Amino acid sequence: MVKYYESIPDFVVPWIKEQKVFWVATAPLTGDGHVNVSPKGIFDGNFGVVNERQVWYEDLTGSGIETISHLRENGRITVMFTAFDGPPRICRLFGKGTVYEFGTPEYDSIMPPEKRQPGSRSVIFVDVYQVSTSCGYSIPYYSFEGYRLRLHGWAAQLQNADNEAEEEVNEQDGPATEKGIKHYWKNRNAKSLDGLPGLKDAPDSKHQFCFIDPKTVQQKEQASKVNAKTQGWIDRRTVAAFALGAVASVSVLKMLGRR
Repeated sequence: MVKYYESIPDFVVPWIKEQKVFWVATAPLTGDGHVNVSPKGIFDGNFGVVNERQVWYEDLTGSGIETISHLRENGRITVMFTAFDGPPRICRLFGKGTVYEFGTPEYDSIMPPEKRQPGSRSVIFVDVYQVSTSCGYSIPYYSFEGYRLRLHGWAAQLQNADNEAEEEVNEQDGPATEKGIKHYWKNRNAKSLDGLPGLKDAPDSKHQFCFIDPKTVQQKEQASKVNAKTQGWIDRRTVAAFALGAVASVSVLKMLGRR
């Protein structure tokens, strides 16, 4: 049964922090504009609960810029979480979103260089005005097999290209190379499908990126798959042991009852 709250309930916060994926929905004001729904992966603390009325997430580079463009126009956003294991649950956070682009003071205050994911282009900060929880009884079970970090490796290569080019050309306006991620932002993330403005500050930012070896990203992805499989094996053994214990207990009780 659906329940509504004016803020994020305390019991929901730990559950949110355990999730590996969430979705965000936004739309332009025009009646014939594109309504957008984007899936987002959660890893290494890139989703934060500030308090009962504020959350944020790190927005990674993609081929589209719909969420940012819609938020610039009207600020409306819904963040949705779904349980894929354990008790069923769906949670929606209704709010007003603000975009803090890479290279701005607001972005830097939330996302310092050592914490930033490769390809991070903004932080989406959400002021929550309503929360809903519902059953999710029809949502199937899924098991987590590991992080997919291909985007991280791709972005790391582009960021490294930016760093190399900027060391040679310090005073040039705009991206220093067409092989870097800032050029990608300028050309692929400038406007939404409906022509609304996208990234404004990040493409021309003079901030440099931390060097990341793409090989370490691949190693991290493989390690996460191994850890997920190990955890899944442990969970299955726990469930099996519990089930066997329950069956044994019932059998013993039946035997005692016959006596």
